[in-house]
Amino acid sequence: MKHIIILGDGMADHAIERLGGKTPLQYAEKPMMDMLAREGRCGRLITVPEGFPPGSEVANTAILGYDLNKVYEGRGPLEAASIGYEMEENDLALRCNIITLEDGRIVTHNGGNLQTEDASVLIDYLNENLANDPEISERYGKGRVRFICGIQYRHLLIIKGGSKDIVCAPPHDHPGEEWKGLLVKGESETASLLNDLIIRSQELLSKHPYNIERARRGERQANSIWPWSGGYRPSMETIAAQFPEVKSGSVISAVDLIKGIGHYAGLKIIEVPGATGLADTNYEGKAQAAIKALLTDDFVFVHVEATDEAGHDGDLDLKLRAINYLDQRLIRPIYEAVKDQDVCIAVLPDHPTPVEMRIHVNEPVPFLIWHKGIEADSVQQYDEVSCVSGSYGLLRLEQFMKTFMKS
Repeated sequence: MKHIIILGDGMADHAIERLGGKTPLQYAEKPMMDMLAREGRCGRLITVPEGFPPGSEVANTAILGYDLNKVYEGRGPLEAASIGYEMEENDLALRCNIITLEDGRIVTHNGGNLQTEDASVLIDYLNENLANDPEISERYGKGRVRFICGIQYRHLLIIKGGSKDIVCAPPHDHPGEEWKGLLVKGESETASLLNDLIIRSQELLSKHPYNIERARRGERQANSIWPWSGGYRPSMETIAAQFPEVKSGSVISAVDLIKGIGHYAGLKIIEVPGATGLADTNYEGKAQAAIKALLTDDFVFVHVEATDEAGHDGDLDLKLRAINYLDQRLIRPIYEAVKDQDVCIAVLPDHPTPVEMRIHVNEPVPFLIWHKGIEADSVQQYDEVSCVSGSYGLLRLEQFMKTFMKS
């Protein structure tokens, strides 16, 4: 049997008074998820190990069956793999957002929905004027800093000889907070270097024509870098090595860190034109790519970021639409293509991103597993409350992948 995981990033949520005390999953129109839950089996999953942050890099790695205590090196190295940067032994790789600051506070983690073509110009500008800044070179050593362009607001910062003994604040977890109190903590030289880069970036980016024009139009500016989740090159066993029934597999996502996890897991990265990581992503293109991949691959992982971004933006209407889009424009065509084949489907989020909190939270997520002929349990619809009574009960971490692959 072949296996496909369809993951709505941050899709789980809390009860919301505006929705009559329902969660977005309970309220949204999602007939396909409800049908798969009704005809399949459900449960809940703890995706974040004790002591780890509830980030997508942690949760998705756990969902794919990995022990985070053995393989976790942060988000930066995963995104380096996705971008195609081969890390050297002395590289510290950090995720580097370009964010929006206003009145001394973090307004948004995404630079006002910064687009890749604009970000590429800003990254070149930062390499020329910040990475090569004479004062930075004199204080910390020449050639130690390099910015690498990723997608939209998500980029990479390489520190040669950097120490990961630092504490960084993920910007999406601190909307509305004062940025100065969130600077990098640690006694190492690396912490001082990163804080210097953050502060100097603000002066440089404010002078760039892109931000000058944005300010003139009254739009949010992409006016500060924000590095976080740094680490060294990880050592991960491939999914095929863990599950011999997987001879080949693929990952479909617009997000660098998911592609990076896929790279280290031995999965082919499938690029889909128009996949944006936002609610306007090419759902139909992802669905067709998944259907095609299942013709030759034993395992496919389809990741959609839109629900997470809506949660971070605090946009309830957008989150409801994104759930519906995932249901109708992605899950439906995949189901229709494989419903009579030996294909097992799982649907789940990686973590909740409640719209009224705008951050990731470490709570169990609902999941469903369906395949032709599976013995259904009593769950009638797919949501955080209904799945509590699912026959799989409460699974932990890598138990999900082991359970799913046996289905």
